[in-house]
Amino acid sequence: MRTLLLASALLLAQPAVAADAAAKSGARWFSHVKILADDSMEGRLTGTPGYDRAAAYLSGEFRKLGLKPAGTNGFLQTVPLLEQRIDLAASGLALVGPQGERKLVVGEEVLLGTRVPQIGAFDAPLLFIGNGLHLPEAGHDDFAGLDLKGKVVVVLGGAPKRLSASLTSHARSAEFWPAMARAGAIGLISIPDPKSMDVPWSRVKLSSGTPGMRLADSALNSATQPFLTATLDPAAAELLFAASGRTFAQMLALAEAGETLPRFELNQRLRGQVAATDTALSSPNVVALLPGRDKRLKAEHVVLTGHLDHLGVGKPVNGDAIYNGAMDNASGIASMLESARALKKARPKRSILFVAVTAEERGLLGSHYFANRPTVPARSLAANINMDMYLPLWPFTHVTAIGAEESTLGPVSARVAATLGVKQVPDAEPQRNLFVRSDQYSFVKVGVPALALKFAPVSPEEKALQRAWLTDRYHAPSDDLNQPIEPAYAVAFNRYLADLILAVANAPDRPTWNADSFFKRFAQPAAQPAAQ
Repeated sequence: MRTLLLASALLLAQPAVAADAAAKSGARWFSHVKILADDSMEGRLTGTPGYDRAAAYLSGEFRKLGLKPAGTNGFLQTVPLLEQRIDLAASGLALVGPQGERKLVVGEEVLLGTRVPQIGAFDAPLLFIGNGLHLPEAGHDDFAGLDLKGKVVVVLGGAPKRLSASLTSHARSAEFWPAMARAGAIGLISIPDPKSMDVPWSRVKLSSGTPGMRLADSALNSATQPFLTATLDPAAAELLFAASGRTFAQMLALAEAGETLPRFELNQRLRGQVAATDTALSSPNVVALLPGRDKRLKAEHVVLTGHLDHLGVGKPVNGDAIYNGAMDNASGIASMLESARALKKARPKRSILFVAVTAEERGLLGSHYFANRPTVPARSLAANINMDMYLPLWPFTHVTAIGAEESTLGPVSARVAATLGVKQVPDAEPQRNLFVRSDQYSFVKVGVPALALKFAPVSPEEKALQRAWLTDRYHAPSDDLNQPIEPAYAVAFNRYLADLILAVANAPDRPTWNADSFFKRFAQPAAQPAAQ
C-alpha cells in the first residue's frame, strides 16, 4: 500500500514539476528579451555601440552555457561593410512629360534607396515592366524583348498567381539586379502593392535619410554597379502613369486578380540626382558551437540563426525614438539561448552552430556573409533553421515553416510539431515574400536546405492580433517591453524548436532538396563524414 501511495504521489507531483520547469524557462527567456530590448541597447543598430553591447552580452551567455567559440575572433566573426548615406538636401527627382515638370517630394512621396550604390545624376525615360520578374524557367520574363538601355524601370510588387511565392521571391531578390545589368537599365522605381504592405506609408517614410549598407566585398553583392533606386508611395503612383494611356488603378486590379501585368512606355522621363557617400565599418556575427557526439556525423553542422540587430535610434513616434526590437528579434535570440540549453543536455549527433547575425535589417548582410564565408567547412552545412520575429502573441497551436515545400525538412518539422499537438500549415500570405525576407534565404542561395519558423494565425482573433501588431508595432518604437508579452507561448515554441533541431541533427541522412524544387540547383556536394 505504501508503495502505491508513493507512486500516486509522484504521479500527482509530475504536472506541478513540469509547470515549475516551464515557468523557469519562460522567466529565463523573458530575461534575455528584457536585456536585449532595453533602452540601454539603443535599438541594436548594426555598427553602433548598442549592437556591440548586445553582441558582448550574447557571447557571455554562450560562454556560460559551455558552448565553444566558433567565430574568427572568439565568438565573433567580423563582417566588413559599407554604409551609404544620402544627402537629402542635395538630392532630388522630377517627372518630365507632356504636363511639364513635376518634382517628387523626397522623403514624402518617394524614398531613395540606400542598399545599392546610387547612380548620381541621370535623365532617363520611364518604362513599366510589370512585376519585374526574370523567370524564364517558369515561362515568365518581364525583361524579355525590351530595350531597357539607359532607362529607369517601374515595377509593382507582387506576382501572377500561377507562380509560386518562393520562386517569385527569389526572382525579386537574387535575380533582379543581374537582369537589370544585362538589360542595360540604369534605375528602378518600385511601387508597393498597398494591400501587401506590412507597414503603412506614414511609417515607411520615417526611414527617409536612414543610412543603408552593403557588404564591402563587392563579389558578394548581387548589384555590382550603381543604379538609381527609389520606392514610391502608392498614393502618388498615378503620377507615373499620367501620360501612358493606362492607370495605376488598372494595374492594381490586374494584380489583385493574379494576372500577368502588361509592359509599356510611360511616356515621361525621370530627371534628377542622388548625392550619396560611403563609409567603411564593420559589425560582428556571434557564433557558438555545440559539438556533436557521433564520431562520423559531428563533422556536419545544423545551423540555427536569428538576427541580433534592429533599427537603432530613429525618428520618434509618439515621443519615443528608440526602436527596441523586442519581438524583432530579441525574442528569437532569447529562443536561441533556450534551445542551446536544451540541446546541450540532449547531446545531438551532428554539431549545432548557433549564429546570431548582424545587419539583417540592412539586407540580410550578416547571414549572407556567414553563408558565403562560414567559419566551418562550407560543405559541412547540413541545414539551416531560422527564427525572425516569430510572434508569440497567442497560444502555440499552429506553425508555419516557410520553405517546407522545398526540402525534406518540411515533413520533419510537421512530424515534430504533431508530437507536441501543433499542426503545421502553409504560409497564408505568400505575397509578403517572407521566403526571401529573412536570413534563411542566405543559406538557400548557397544550396543549404532551410526553414523559417512562425506562429501561424488561424482564428479570426489571431489574424487580427497579427495584423494589428504589424500595423502598429512592426519596425516601430512600440515593439518594446511595454507590449503584452506571454512567455508561456514562447516556451511551447522553444520546445518545438529544440525538438526539431534535435530531429535533424540525429537523422541518419542529412536533409535534401525535393526533386521538384527550383532551389535544388544551388545544392553543393556534401562533405563526406570521416569514417568511424
